[in-house]
Amino acid sequence: MISQTFTFGQGHTVRRLGFGTAQLTGPGYWGPRGERAEALTVLRRAVERGVTLIDTADNYGPGLAEELVAQALHPYPAGVVVATKGGVVRTGDSAWHIAGRPEQLRAMCEASLRRLRVEIIDLYQLHRLDPAVPMAEQLGALDELRRAGKIRHIGLDSVSAGQLEQALRLTAIASVQNRFNLLDRESEPVLALCEARGLAFLPWFPLANGALTAGGAAVLDRIAGDHGATRGQIALAWLLHRSPALCPTPGTGSPTHLEENLDAGRVRLSEGELAELNDLVPS
Repeated sequence: MISQTFTFGQGHTVRRLGFGTAQLTGPGYWGPRGERAEALTVLRRAVERGVTLIDTADNYGPGLAEELVAQALHPYPAGVVVATKGGVVRTGDSAWHIAGRPEQLRAMCEASLRRLRVEIIDLYQLHRLDPAVPMAEQLGALDELRRAGKIRHIGLDSVSAGQLEQALRLTAIASVQNRFNLLDRESEPVLALCEARGLAFLPWFPLANGALTAGGAAVLDRIAGDHGATRGQIALAWLLHRSPALCPTPGTGSPTHLEENLDAGRVRLSEGELAELNDLVPS
């Protein structure tokens, strides 16, 4: 049996298969995508289906994704954990600027609190470490916000195992959000460290940004066919089987695709199937 839940520190338990909000915005995570009403419908349906982990960021939109989360779900149902991110400033659909000075992080957190309509953010993740600012200063700013009661848990995005070890020496970390999927396992050392330290690992691009659903190996097709599932569902099921620390948050703006993603939680892979999928790593 695979565990369907993950518990952060202080007893905050979430369903491992969550929902990401980036796809509720336009190309390049910039501006709106389609009708606002459809985005609200998708968010509400995700929670109706049992999703309790919502992953968003201040720069999706920018600001738009957080506003949609609040409009759709506030006041938030009991048990729903909203994770957001700060530390990156957007000036266009392809312009991303790392901004990790303490005063910037404090201002970003305050803005997210307002958009999400909350007094405390369940999980606040540093979207990127700023190479121009000492890590101790960046995490120190987040620690101050935590002590002030504005952040409950701190997470990191796109870090190496060495950086995570350094961060853990500076403060308590609850989660990591790195790229990881069936065809991209560069962050295996980070996952191993998360498992050892009881941290959540939220894999971004869990469907390889569409590559797993658009094409794929014959093995993936065969296993999907045997389960009456799609390639994407098998890829998500593999993540859930791969490690109890993995909490994938696939995103979509489509109600139909949402149902497909969430149904992946029902797929049970055999040891033989897992072994075959594990061997799909590209050379």
